[in-house]
Order: sequence, then structure tokens, then C-alpha cells
Amino acid sequence: MSRTTLEPGAKAAPPNPAVPAVGQPALRKIKKSKLAYWLITPAGILELLIHIGPMLLGIWIAFISLNQLNLTNWLNAPFVGLQNFVNGLNPESTIGQAFFSTLGRTLLYTVVVVGCSWILGMAGAVFLSSNFRGRTVLRTFFLIPYALPAYVGTIAWAFMFNQRDGAVNQILVDVFGLFGGERPFWLLGENSFTAMLIVNIWQLWPFAFLMLLAALQNVPGDVYEAAALDGASLWKQFLTITVPMIKPANVVLLLVMCLWTFNQFNIPFVLFGATSPKEATLISPLIYQNSFGSWNFGLGGAMSVLLLLALLIASASYIRLVMPKEKDNA
Repeated sequence: MSRTTLEPGAKAAPPNPAVPAVGQPALRKIKKSKLAYWLITPAGILELLIHIGPMLLGIWIAFISLNQLNLTNWLNAPFVGLQNFVNGLNPESTIGQAFFSTLGRTLLYTVVVVGCSWILGMAGAVFLSSNFRGRTVLRTFFLIPYALPAYVGTIAWAFMFNQRDGAVNQILVDVFGLFGGERPFWLLGENSFTAMLIVNIWQLWPFAFLMLLAALQNVPGDVYEAAALDGASLWKQFLTITVPMIKPANVVLLLVMCLWTFNQFNIPFVLFGATSPKEATLISPLIYQNSFGSWNFGLGGAMSVLLLLALLIASASYIRLVMPKEKDNA
């Protein structure tokens, strides 16, 4: 074994500051990790208190018999296992029939609202992506429904749908003479579903317009110019250039709008009150009615868990099948 020795009178070489001492990088890494954990701790605590805690409580309520009789002593409510799920999913019971019919109506409602909102948003975004005078004013005007508080806009629509003095009947019946001169009820019966559709589309389409307009800003203009020189029509340019190039934005946009619409609660609650008409009952108001109208919190909790599972499965499948895959760098 060799050993380096210094000649008499020679000075030892000073330590190179560029070379860290052994173990120093690991120590710095540990300190950075601790700092990161300390920084995310408040957010983790808030997430636990606001989201995860109530969600776990709702799941637990789905497995107990919690109603008006034992509500004051809810910690000692009897455990019933899957009975609440069986009651909710039994198609021969009144509760099960209401659940499945409401689920189908909610799916139809989601498809119509998201489809119409996307078409209107895309049309507005394509129209306002070209340069012309007054474009900024129109962009601001289109965003007004999205900028208004949801409750304010819905209350305004409730006044307009009023059967006797509402603006809708005054225009359709008094001005255009429709419905044989009789003022229809818009917030009762079959028309209530149409009224709810109109209000939701009015509130949602500006969000689609804003997202699609931002996506269209990233499409190079010279691509359209080259396609026009090749003789491609505007419709063909839209199908072969616009739609494929904004696909990532469309995928996220449609997912978000579907989740918002499927869980819609505010619009029917403000339009119809605590109990929606039978023809316009969606799944979220149905859960509310079972929980706070019938005082059957166990059944409401079971429906909420089923809704959560259905949305998780649908969202995961959609992301896996539709979202663009990341390419390997190798």
C-alpha cells in the first residue's frame, strides 16, 4: 500500500472549493426534501379537512342507517352494510326506479348541454379568431354570461321564465303569437327540462369559447394559407387542420364540461327550489332530496358513492382512450 508523503518544506495544497466534501450533496438533498414537506404541509392539512375528510364521512354514512330518528345520535347509527346500495339499485322499488330514470335524464342533459356549448363556443372562437374591427368588443360581450355570478344569472332567467310576466312568454306569445295565445309554464312540467337546458348552455358556452379561442391562437396562420393555395375549402380546413391541432385542448375541455354538467346542482336548485319537477330532476338534486327532504342520509350517501365511482370510471376510461399519449424520448 503506497502513501503520498510531502517533501520537507512543501506546503499542502489548499482544498478545491469546486469539489464538495463527501456527503454534502446528500445532506443538501435531505434539507431540500424537508423544506418541501414543510411547505406542502398546510396545503395537505387543508385538503384533508376540506375534501378527504368529508368524502370519507360520506362513504361511511352510506353504510349506516342514518335518518331523522337517530340523527341526533349519528355516531351510534346502526351499521347496515350494503343495504342502502341495494335499495338504490333495485329497479323494482320506487327508489331504484327514480334513481335509474334520473340517471338517464342526467346523461341526456349532459350530452345536450356539453354538445350545444361546444358547438357555440367553437363557432364563436373561429369567428373571433380572424381580424376585424370590433372584435375585442364582441369578445367581451360573449364572456358576460361567464363573468356573471351563477346565482345572479339563474335568478334573472327564473324571472324571465315566469309564466305570467316573464320576458320569454311576452316575446313568444305576445309578439310572435306562438302557443295559441296561451302562456305556457316554463318552470313546471315538461318545459322545465328545456328551461334548465337553456340556462345551463347560456352559462357554459362562454367557457368553451374562451378555451377554444386560446387554443386557436396557437395554430399557425401559414398552415391555412398553404391549404387555401392547395384549394382546400374552409370546411375542409376546419376538419383537417383546426380540429386535429386543438385536440389536446378539446379533450380537457370536454372532460371538464361533462363533469361540471353531470354534477349540476345550482341551476335546478335556484330555478325550482329544493324539489325539482319530476321531468327536470337530475342526479345531484335527487341525492339532496333523499338526504334533506326524506331525511334518509344513508340512501343519499349510497347514491353519492355510486355517482363518485361512475364518474371516476368514466373519467379514467376517457383519459386513457382519448388523451394523447406522451412519446418516449428514447
